[in-house]
Amino acid sequence: MSISDWPEQERPREKLLSRGPNALSDAELLAIFLRTGTTGLTAVDLARQLLQQFGSLNALMHASQAEFCKGHGLGQAKYVQLQGVLEMARRYLHESVTQQSALNNPDDTKLFLQSQLANQQREVFACLFLDNKHQVIAFNTLFFGTIDGASVHPREVVKSTLQHNAAAVIFAHNHPSGDPQPSAADIDITQQLSKALKLIDVRVLDHIIIGRGSTCSLAELGHI
Repeated sequence: MSISDWPEQERPREKLLSRGPNALSDAELLAIFLRTGTTGLTAVDLARQLLQQFGSLNALMHASQAEFCKGHGLGQAKYVQLQGVLEMARRYLHESVTQQSALNNPDDTKLFLQSQLANQQREVFACLFLDNKHQVIAFNTLFFGTIDGASVHPREVVKSTLQHNAAAVIFAHNHPSGDPQPSAADIDITQQLSKALKLIDVRVLDHIIIGRGSTCSLAELGHI
């Protein structure tokens, strides 16, 4: 039975239009992206098979080109299409964060930082520079490391902060292992940076660690 033979309220496209995208499962959303199934499989069946094969929607969406194209019913055209969708999402989140009158929505900030750092294969340390009204001045990656860690130099952070004339900052870095829980070194460098920036009257609002599908805020844990 094809999807067109299903009851209207069960078809992914009609369901999205009537109930909104939040009402759809991962498989149903993926089916809308796939548009068509293959011989003997509807788009929803194919989507379920792919999610089982890759393990999760996140793993599928961030698979390498070679891994992605091995998926049943997938190929280079779908890979290109998916990368375009992901880049549009990243740019949308960037605009959402940078065009806010003030950066006062922690969830938007975390989503933006996840989109930038979550799938890096090595540690990347970055910073959101803010003015005195907490509007975003710039987002810069400052240090790159190995999968085991990044060397963060307080002098360079202070230099970049002064160059942007920032009044406050939010730090972020990723854990390629996928676990966002802070290490003792993460807490220590955050406190070092906070002390260094305090000398030039700049506040550290947070340090957000990006894992695989989750984040951890050092401010929320009481370390800032």
